[in-house]
Amino acid sequence: MSLNSTENPSVSLSQVRLAAMNLLAIREHSRGELRDKLVRKGFPQSLIDEALQGLIADKLQSDERFAEAFITMRYRQGKGPARIRQELREKQVSSDIIASLLDETDEIWVSLAREVKTRRFGTDSPQNLKERSKQMRFLQYRGFSPAQIQKLFR
Repeated sequence: MSLNSTENPSVSLSQVRLAAMNLLAIREHSRGELRDKLVRKGFPQSLIDEALQGLIADKLQSDERFAEAFITMRYRQGKGPARIRQELREKQVSSDIIASLLDETDEIWVSLAREVKTRRFGTDSPQNLKERSKQMRFLQYRGFSPAQIQKLFR
């Protein structure tokens, strides 16, 4: 069922807030994700913005909290910082929040890249240039930087 302010003028702020809270009950969402989902449900933009401001004021929605949880989840999946950064941008998290939470220079990323490489390819070093290139491409796809990857192949 799609609500639209022209179809249903009796849509209230509390209905929009409840719909947003139901989405947040399932998992953390960024403000941008919530806005997009509520727009798709047909709620008026003015009520969406007002409801989201209220949720932020009540500390029920936080882009920082969402980003922290998202980074932790993707780290556990073996994703590198470049990929995580891109996914957070797609979820409309601000660059300032991303920069404050995601330090790509931290050596923890090299350790994670090593773990991911070992899980996928084992502990043996690549036997030739073709195999080395394959492993490097795989790690780059996972979101690790060239500098992080080079540290594994020295």
